[in-house]
Amino acid sequence: MPRRLVSDLMSSKVYSLPGSASVLEGARLMSDRRIGAVLIVEEGRLKGIFTERDALCRVMAADQHPGKTPLSDVMTANPQTAIPNMQAVAALLTMRDGGFRHLPVVEDGQVKGIMSMRDFIGAEFQEVDEQIEYAVLLEADLQ
Repeated sequence: MPRRLVSDLMSSKVYSLPGSASVLEGARLMSDRRIGAVLIVEEGRLKGIFTERDALCRVMAADQHPGKTPLSDVMTANPQTAIPNMQAVAALLTMRDGGFRHLPVVEDGQVKGIMSMRDFIGAEFQEVDEQIEYAVLLEADLQ
């Protein structure tokens, strides 16, 4: 199977809001569009990402008021990103290593899309598992 690129998997349909939008607006957008993350974009530049996990941990669990809390206060600022011509398995490793499920795709400072764990198929997961297994074996040999 040929290696796939981020551009093969990413969704170019990106939903974004400014940092001044409320958490309630972000949650409603995610609910209406059935998505798990919204990008925070200002002046055409990615500033952050707001996810379902942010809503749970940084808003609800922290007893913040969703209608009064701006996304900029609870987003993940300056998130890691991928580029369109990156190998899909490298993007998956980035997500796995970072412990997150969404990865914005940016090129030349402009948002091009977003990836979700759901975009991957077994081939990328299998390759990541093989790389981890190889690293564990290599580490054991070095000890």
